[in-house]
Amino acid sequence: MRALLDQFLDYVSLERGLSKNTRAAYADDIARFIDFLAKQRVTSVNEVTRKQILDHLMAEKARGLCANSLSRHLVSLKVFFRWLAQEGLLSVNVAETMDSPKVWKMLPGVLTPKEINRLFEAPDLDTPLGLRNRAILELFYASGLRVSELAGLQLTDLHFDERFLRCIGKGRKERVVPVAKTAIKWVERYIEEVRPQLTPGDHEQTVFLSKRRQALSRKTIWDMIKNCARDAGITKKVYPHSLRHSFASHLLANGAELRIIQEMLGHADIATTQIYTHVDPDRLKGVHRQFHPRA
Repeated sequence: MRALLDQFLDYVSLERGLSKNTRAAYADDIARFIDFLAKQRVTSVNEVTRKQILDHLMAEKARGLCANSLSRHLVSLKVFFRWLAQEGLLSVNVAETMDSPKVWKMLPGVLTPKEINRLFEAPDLDTPLGLRNRAILELFYASGLRVSELAGLQLTDLHFDERFLRCIGKGRKERVVPVAKTAIKWVERYIEEVRPQLTPGDHEQTVFLSKRRQALSRKTIWDMIKNCARDAGITKKVYPHSLRHSFASHLLANGAELRIIQEMLGHADIATTQIYTHVDPDRLKGVHRQFHPRA
C-alpha cells in the first residue's frame, strides 16, 4: 500500500498540479490510515471496509483531531480511494458514499482596524529584521495573500509601478492582486535598505529572506506574527490567516462586491468567500435597516 501511496502522490503532483502543501496533507493523512490498517493486519486495499475507515476516524478523534481536521482526513481518503478505483486497483470503493464528519462553520478571526495599527507598530524599525517584518505585515493586510503565497513571492512578481503583484495560488492558479500605496512603500523600503544585507547575490529572487539569507518558511512567518501580536498587547489569537481574513472582512464592510473579493483571495468557489458576510454584524444591521420595509 505504501507503493500505491507513492503513485497517488505522483498523480496529484504531476497530473493534477496540486500544491506541495496539499500533497503533504494527502501524504500524512493516508500514511496514518495505512499505519492503522497495518495494526489491523490489512495488507490490501481490497480488504478495507467502511467500518475500518470509521474506526480510524474515531481513533484520530481520540488523538485530538478537531472536526475540520477529521473532515479533511476523510476527504484525503476518499480522493485516494477514487483514484484507486479509476486505476482499476479497487474492486469496490467503500469510501465513495461516506459523508464527512459534521463540521461547524466557524467564523474566521478578524482584527479590528485599531488592532491592525497596533500590530503594524510592533516591529522594531531600528533593526533590519524589524523593517522586514513591518513590510511583511503591511503586504499581508494589503493583499490578502496566503502565507505560502507570500513566502514564495519572487521579485519578478512585484509590479509596483502598476500597483499590483502576481502570485501562484492553490492548484498552480495564477492571479493578479492590487496592492495599496502604503504597503508598496514599506516593501520597497525593505528591498532597498534591508534585502541587500540578506542576499549573497543576484541569483536569489525570493522577496522576503531570513537572517540566514534563505527564503522564509511558513513557520517563521507564523512565529513572527504571533510575537508581534504579543508585543502589541493583542490578546486574541493572531496568525497569518488573521490578516487575510481581516483584509476580506474590511473590504466587505466598506462596500466591496463579494465577487471581487473572491477573485482577490483566489477562492475557486464563491461559497468559500460568503463566510465573510457573517463576520461584520454592524454591516448586517445596516443592510437590514436599509432594505427591510419594517426596519
